Amino acid sequence: MTSQRPVFRDLSRAEAEAILARNHVGRLAFLGEDHQVDITPIHYVFADGMVHGRTAAGTKLSAVAHRPWVAFETDEAEAAFRWRSVVVRGTIFRLDAEHTPKEYAGTLELIRRMVPSALTTADPTPERDILFRIDLGEITGRAADDGTPSEAP
Repeated sequence: MTSQRPVFRDLSRAEAEAILARNHVGRLAFLGEDHQVDITPIHYVFADGMVHGRTAAGTKLSAVAHRPWVAFETDEAEAAFRWRSVVVRGTIFRLDAEHTPKEYAGTLELIRRMVPSALTTADPTPERDILFRIDLGEITGRAADDGTPSEAP
């Protein structure tokens, strides 16, 4: 517990991108086919100013095929008043080897840095066979600091 009032601040773009780069689990928010906002956790890699990921066929892909504008969020939390949060708003693109071979290969290479056996016969989640990327339109971040030593870089 802290006796100091927490200080809240906006993150710089460089700070926000560093948080995206050092984390690999976030939440994808999108407007579902039932016109309800949905949010789902995903694994991702942030590189080249874009969020790269993979998923399985299903509701979110059919929803974003018609409305590709999404929000993506990741956090780092050490305590109730010692945290950092980044929100990305952008456009999601499904990648495939036939129509977007260069982008597909680049995203697959990035995903394999996190899961080396991705999209091979040894893949631990073979149902996640669809690659995508989110092109950033906007990136914002907030942080809280309670004055105690931080564990984050």
